Parts: sequence; C-alpha cells; structure tokens
Amino acid sequence: MRVQSLTLAAASAALLAPTVPPATVQTRVQQAPAAWRHTPVTAAALLARARPCVQVSRGRYRTDVGRPADIRVCGTRDAVYWKADLDIDCDGRPGPRCNSDTDPAFSTTTAFTQSDGRHLSAERLPYIVVPAASRIWDHRRHGIRGGSVAAVVYRDRVQYAVVGDIGPQGIIGEASYATAAGLGIRPDPQGGGASFGVTYIVFKRSVAHPIQSRTAAVRAGERLALEFMRGERLAR
Repeated sequence: MRVQSLTLAAASAALLAPTVPPATVQTRVQQAPAAWRHTPVTAAALLARARPCVQVSRGRYRTDVGRPADIRVCGTRDAVYWKADLDIDCDGRPGPRCNSDTDPAFSTTTAFTQSDGRHLSAERLPYIVVPAASRIWDHRRHGIRGGSVAAVVYRDRVQYAVVGDIGPQGIIGEASYATAAGLGIRPDPQGGGASFGVTYIVFKRSVAHPIQSRTAAVRAGERLALEFMRGERLAR
C-alpha cells in the first residue's frame, strides 16, 4: 500500500512541477560528482600542519642505537606524528629485492599480516614501523593499530602507507622498501634510507581494508589528510 501511495503522490507532483529542459537535467547529473572531488593535499601543506608539536610521548626516541634520544611523538585530536630518519625495513615475504641475501637482518615475518594470513611484502606494500609499546609511548592508546593509515612526507613527496610492523621500544624512524621507493629515497636495505627529514603522520582510528591494498591506503589517506588539514574529527 505504501508503494502505491508514494507512486500516486509522485505522479501528482510530476504533473504540478515546472518542466525542466532535458539539457539542464543532464548538466546537473554530470556536475554532481565534481562536488566530491578535491585537490590532493600537498607535502608542504601537511608539513605546515604538523609543525606545531604537542608532545604525547612521555619521553623521546632515538633514530638508531647510539644516537641521542631527541625525537618526540606529537599529537592532535586526529593524528600522531614525528620527524625522524628512514631506515629500510625489508621484512616480510621474500622477493627479489627483499631477502636474506639483500638484507643480512632480513626476517620473513611482520607484526601484522594480510587478510589471507600471509606476512606483508615490504617491497610491494608501503608500510611504516611503529615502536613497540613502552613507558615512552603506547601507540595503541592513541587508536593506532595494524593497518592504520599514514602519510609519510619527504621533501615534496607524500606516500600513503599503513602501519605494518613493530620495531624496538626505543627506536623510531623506519619504513618499508616500497615506502622509501615511493618517496624517491634509495630503498637499498644496506646503505639506503634517509638520515633525517622524514615526517610520519598516522591517522587515529583509521584502517585500510584490506591491509595489503595500496589502493585502499591511498584512498583512505587522501580523505584523512584532507580532514587532518581542516581539523575535522575523523570518522570512527
């Protein structure tokens, strides 16, 4: 009965409504999707947004063993971020570029796995490494987990990635082979990486699904980066 009533009402409304030329209707339909498009957030804009630091870590991290502990984890309502170096993580499923021959410290496992249960591929998937939870900082208390979306910024490039591995408690600044390659950083696990100037922005309560999808990370990352720039609360 409700369908019939709605149909009659719609028919009556159509008779009373002013006539719209077909060309006008077509123009509106074509223009509608444009309202949802946006210009990708630039590296410069993200760096400016992440410049102020409200420290959320209780202490500071080292970039490498023997280096000074001077890296703070900063945060806003929407994200956590830090500026450090980029050491190459080649761990996960072996491939021609990441294996025990190319990387003496190679491990076949990652802290988080794909949706099919296999470990991640460092040479194919852009991912970052977060420090293991400690008294310095616990990423889990800030809504960060495996698959959380990150924007990694170096110079004028932005590489969207996921949280894919866990590192030592006191060390920060590591990302996968694919992340480095996407940023124009030499990805060689022996002698590659960047000594400093890499900014890691991880969006709270975010997730790329499935974790191994680069497309999912980029789509989510572009949206979350825009919200981060606007200061909007991220969707849970």
